[in-house]
Amino acid sequence: MKIIKLIAWFILISSSIQAQTQLPVEPVFQNTYQKATRSVNGKPGKNYWQNKSKYVLKVDFNPESRLLKGKVAVVYTNNSPDTLSEIWFKLYPNLYKKGTPRKSKLAESDLGDGVAIEKLNASGNAITNYQIDGTNMTVEVPPVLPGSTIKFDIDYHYTLNKGSHMRTGQVDDGAHFVAYFFPRIAVYDDVDGWNKFPYTGAEEFYNDFDQFNAEVTVPGGYGVWATGDLKNANDVFQDQIIARIVSAEKNDAVIDVITDQDLADKKVTRNNAFNTFKFEAINVTDFVFALSDHYLWKSTSLVVDPKTKRRTRVDAVFNPKHKDYYEVIDFARKTVSSMSFVFPKWPFPYNHETIFDGLDQMEYPMMVNDNPVDSREDAITLTDHEIFHTMFPFYMGINETKYGWMDEGWATIGEWLISPMIDSNIVDEYGIQPTASSSGSKDDSPIMTLTPDLKGSGSFTNSYPKPGLAYLFVKDYLGEELFTKALHTYIKNWNGKHPMPYDFFNSMNEGSGKNLNWFWKPWFFEGDILDLGIKTVDKTNSGYTIAVENKGIKPLPIDLTLTYADGSSEKNHSTIGIWEKGSKVVMIKIKTAKKLKKVVMGSSNVPDKSKGDNTFNVN
Repeated sequence: MKIIKLIAWFILISSSIQAQTQLPVEPVFQNTYQKATRSVNGKPGKNYWQNKSKYVLKVDFNPESRLLKGKVAVVYTNNSPDTLSEIWFKLYPNLYKKGTPRKSKLAESDLGDGVAIEKLNASGNAITNYQIDGTNMTVEVPPVLPGSTIKFDIDYHYTLNKGSHMRTGQVDDGAHFVAYFFPRIAVYDDVDGWNKFPYTGAEEFYNDFDQFNAEVTVPGGYGVWATGDLKNANDVFQDQIIARIVSAEKNDAVIDVITDQDLADKKVTRNNAFNTFKFEAINVTDFVFALSDHYLWKSTSLVVDPKTKRRTRVDAVFNPKHKDYYEVIDFARKTVSSMSFVFPKWPFPYNHETIFDGLDQMEYPMMVNDNPVDSREDAITLTDHEIFHTMFPFYMGINETKYGWMDEGWATIGEWLISPMIDSNIVDEYGIQPTASSSGSKDDSPIMTLTPDLKGSGSFTNSYPKPGLAYLFVKDYLGEELFTKALHTYIKNWNGKHPMPYDFFNSMNEGSGKNLNWFWKPWFFEGDILDLGIKTVDKTNSGYTIAVENKGIKPLPIDLTLTYADGSSEKNHSTIGIWEKGSKVVMIKIKTAKKLKKVVMGSSNVPDKSKGDNTFNVN
């Protein structure tokens, strides 16, 4: 009797477990639940903490020699429960140092001595016990107790790269984009402790939310654009430039802040041998700046939050030779508007966004470094993709180094959705065919694979289109209103903080009121082929039944085009919900009195490796 009851109980529990799919949770994340720094409902736990810094940066930059001399004064607050006896810094410019391990190919002529530390003081005392290993620097310090601070003063210099432009460097003889230019304290978090991953030029970044007060000194004639708000415009720009900036900040129209005539007359900056531009940025993950002595500047602004009437200024700063850039200001403005009011339908979080004409396709807080492109469509998709990163990873402090998909996937779906809002003729299929073609291959690893471990085609598909498709399919399944509610739950939980993958999954589950683990598990934790096929089309009393097989394990939407004998046609769409019960074959019932002639399956947004069985001719 007891044995029978035990077996029945076991069967009941097993059935319940199968009904509620469980995600595999790594021990480092299980520890966060035990320590109550994170919660299984997706919210930060009652003991959640994160460290922060206040930086005062003073930089002298010589555009001709590319020598950057800097002084950093940084106060670091240890909010963790741990005593820190060493502090890890990131020296990102050391990517260009001879001997540094890197995944990106750089010309030998661009390699140099890296960052030279001239002075390193901690709490007023000289520190000589530090180690530089590539892009990491570890500094032994007197114990920094929980809740206490430590101040560093660092003098340093390095030469900015001229070629091999990798997210930073010289653009041309009179323009430079300067990123990752100062020694910055690495993230110490509740999951891994110190972020010890080196910067190799491939994986991107993970930074704390900090405060920056920066002074950038450059020769007269050079304008400077940067993260944060310019605090001394009257000291550095001429009066007519200031008046136009003020007008742009209040005006929906596009204002030409710097014109060809201003450049010809040399009436842009104050007539000083050197000008010091002062910026302030609060609660942001990084600070970058760019400069030019020959770029045009177009600017506009728009209300991004109707409740507060807050406006965001949008700037396009570019070489007049690049004709595609004359429309970028319009694309950028429409992107900021679409983000604020359509997707993700969240007020653009910063005061300004600058699109700078550079040699890359890279995002930074309040800045974008975009190269000129050949087609209008490319200019649109590049502009909206990079601006969309404002939300992920900057407003949401994502660890891109480990989980590139947590930001690139969002920028990809943002590009897919917003590009047609700017130009209705665009059908953006970025990365969908490579995702289909590589599925089930040796490079097709689960999305949850750490970004530094990705290889081959998976380095692209796992970070960009695969997660982008997952978000798109969940949006389709939940519907606009419920998906927005779920996404906003995630954003409210984690903006200004450091969300990890399970925080995203759990927030979306909680916000939607649905347990989506049946979808998260195969899409993010498992590999396998992406391939649907039509098995049969059978006549029924009320119409037809179409049998569709999923040859892999990942749920995919089904889009059918039905052509009838009378020449008419119709579309039939099934969301991923059709696979929710775990079936390998689903039956789609078509109610019609017409004679069905042909069924074709597929759409531009659904990857399908083998399309030979996507067409069925009905006898």
